[in-house]
Amino acid sequence: MPSWYDGDGPISVEGGIRARSTRGSIGRQWWSRRFIDILEGICDAGRLSRGRSYARKGQVLSLDLSAGLVEAQVQGSRPRPYDVTVRIMAYGEAAWGRVEESLAGQALYRAALLAGEMPKEIVDVFDALSLPLFPAELDMECSCPDWGFPCKHLSAVLYLLAEAFDRDPFLVLAWRGRAKDDLLDALRGLADDDEAADPLHVDEVPFTDRMNDFYAPAVSLGRLLSRPGGAPPPPDLLLRALDPPPVKVRHIPLLDILRPVYRDLADS
Repeated sequence: MPSWYDGDGPISVEGGIRARSTRGSIGRQWWSRRFIDILEGICDAGRLSRGRSYARKGQVLSLDLSAGLVEAQVQGSRPRPYDVTVRIMAYGEAAWGRVEESLAGQALYRAALLAGEMPKEIVDVFDALSLPLFPAELDMECSCPDWGFPCKHLSAVLYLLAEAFDRDPFLVLAWRGRAKDDLLDALRGLADDDEAADPLHVDEVPFTDRMNDFYAPAVSLGRLLSRPGGAPPPPDLLLRALDPPPVKVRHIPLLDILRPVYRDLADS
């Protein structure tokens, strides 16, 4: 028997936050799976299982994320919902300035983030600055009487948090203290201030001034080959980064036609 037996089961609620996953593991993207791996390494498997059940039943009434803090309410077997908090360290302006400079210096990472992607190598950028992106431990509290840790209410919130990361990877960064819009604005500003950081940047020169060397490469092949290694960018990254053209083919937006073509070319 667990340390505090919830014999009657939780009170059913309407309109709770219900996990999209109905069976198996929770978390589809690499960043949410990384968070789940941390949970499963520090939390009791039985309590995590009961937490998944709570998450799938919709027992979590609210879930709010801010810098360094997640606050939630979970309906258990008692009339009053339990209060749950999960805290991590939120990085300050100086630390985020270092992160943004490092990301801005990597053209592919910057392009991926501006296109709404979360490149897997971003973890290495944070680690190199001794600023881990994912927490190794969590400061968690629940107002329930279960003295086991973490309780099923905490576990339910953590699983729903992982699903929230699935839908919006920038929440991982927001939890560490940087909102999506603030981060992207900073990356755009740093790129404008230091275009030389982009190995693909080409100065705009009138055609008449380039008649003699028009076919010469604008940057050295060595610079093009020195881009950071790791997983390749998604094949349709360019389509995501640029503004969509106002062109349709038989009432279908041109980008919707080009995306599968780009992916097929990458697969071949």
